[in-house]
Amino acid sequence: MKNYIYILVFLPYLFASCTDDFVEANTDPFDITDESLKQDFNNVGSFYSGMLYEIFGNQIDHNLTNVSYAQALAQPTRFVGNVNNTTYYITWNGYWAREYDNVMAPAKQVIGIAETENYPMFVEWANLIRILSMSRLTTYYGPVLYSQYGIEGTAQYDSEPELYAAFFSDLDRIISTFSANTDYVGFNAFDKSPYGGNVASWAKFANSLRLRLAMRISKADPVLAKAQGEKALADPAGLIETNAENMLIFLNGNKFHPAQICFEWNDTRMSAKMESILVGYKDNRIHSYFEPVADATLVSDHPDWPYKGIRNGGELIAKDDHTPYSTINEDFNFPDKVTTRKVLSADEVFFIKAEAALRGWAGAGDAQENYETGIQTSFDLWGAPGASDYLSDNTSIPIDYNDPVYDDLEDGTVNDFTNNITNTVAWDEAADNETKLEKIITQKWIAAFTNEMEAWVDFRRTGYPKLTPVYQNSSNSDWGIVPEGEFIKRMPYPNSEREGSPETIADAVSKLGGPDEINTRLWWDTGAPNF
Repeated sequence: MKNYIYILVFLPYLFASCTDDFVEANTDPFDITDESLKQDFNNVGSFYSGMLYEIFGNQIDHNLTNVSYAQALAQPTRFVGNVNNTTYYITWNGYWAREYDNVMAPAKQVIGIAETENYPMFVEWANLIRILSMSRLTTYYGPVLYSQYGIEGTAQYDSEPELYAAFFSDLDRIISTFSANTDYVGFNAFDKSPYGGNVASWAKFANSLRLRLAMRISKADPVLAKAQGEKALADPAGLIETNAENMLIFLNGNKFHPAQICFEWNDTRMSAKMESILVGYKDNRIHSYFEPVADATLVSDHPDWPYKGIRNGGELIAKDDHTPYSTINEDFNFPDKVTTRKVLSADEVFFIKAEAALRGWAGAGDAQENYETGIQTSFDLWGAPGASDYLSDNTSIPIDYNDPVYDDLEDGTVNDFTNNITNTVAWDEAADNETKLEKIITQKWIAAFTNEMEAWVDFRRTGYPKLTPVYQNSSNSDWGIVPEGEFIKRMPYPNSEREGSPETIADAVSKLGGPDEINTRLWWDTGAPNF
């Protein structure tokens, strides 16, 4: 009995002692807690690399839309009986979901955390990525959900004038915040771009993005465009003007998207327009962009430049007919060789400045100097020799295109086209502004390789370079009819939005200024003369 009583008396002390130490004794010292995540901004910083990676999409988002519409690459594959996006019948439309699910949603989450924790720099970094994402998405669709994203209740899409006004306003705040905190080191551990967390570099990118967007709306609202362009040109943050300053997105160890499409699936090749322009201009960047063909009979009309492309929207009978045509450069197939993808580069900035000079924007400098510096900078970026000779070439022009594998079909002209570009590379100061603009935008198109979305924008905005209409036009009333000889203007809103938010889409279409069809021009694509 005495022993029993002793145990009962002691047990309360025993349990008290055990419970006092229970949490500490049973806590994994290596577990990640909320408090440990807050250390060194780990609770927000991990979002950024993933958001940036999703700026570029996959085969459906890009290769079968803007890359094809800009005519940089073309496919050998007869998808859906060759009635698909590339022949103007919309079969795939996934970029909308990618950007909202993988950029806007996590950006909203990280901004909420950063605001709660009072991390204003991380707030603005996320806001900058939001602008980058939505400024690309709107080039597909027109009005999109931006300023009201994440609000309670029914959110309405911004009209395009509202959207660009919001972009510029947000860029004011972002650039101001970054410029006042260039010694901030909070980004360093999370920034996988070549900037490595350098805030001054991010401010320079934001300012360069302002310049891009200003030029995009130069025909729709020339007063606002000039004001915003001149603001970018004068801002102390500066602009991206060397290849070391290029904004590049880290691929996070993944393969360059078009390399998978090209080498693993055999679904993309050099375009016929790339062949026509690069071979005709004797452009040495072709060797960095593409691989020569093994079959010399494919290039009998230009054996010294053994590169062969496929016509966009062309007749395709069997996939094997065109897979022997030029792939992209094999270096792209190795993740250890190609670790990044450019999103805004110095050559683009110089070409924008060249056009800005034609348009009389203060601070733009000399059009010829910017044009030639843009070409030289692009040659340097790709390690291409011969820029000096290229710049002085006032005789070479693009070549006619022949599709040799179909020479025995019909009259032997299936997929063929006659070159429609007579402008040469060499600058002509005596030429009119239209001729000069064609030179600028054609070179900007060449340099845009691997970031073709802006090339598609420029083509719709200016009509340059002079692309070739698709050989097979499958458009119909389902998605809108593109008249023969004309080009697709936009992507329709995805069915998920049409069916899930019909009232919101109706409002968006009223802001679009035309039906939700592929031949409706976006706001900045005015169709008016360039000057």
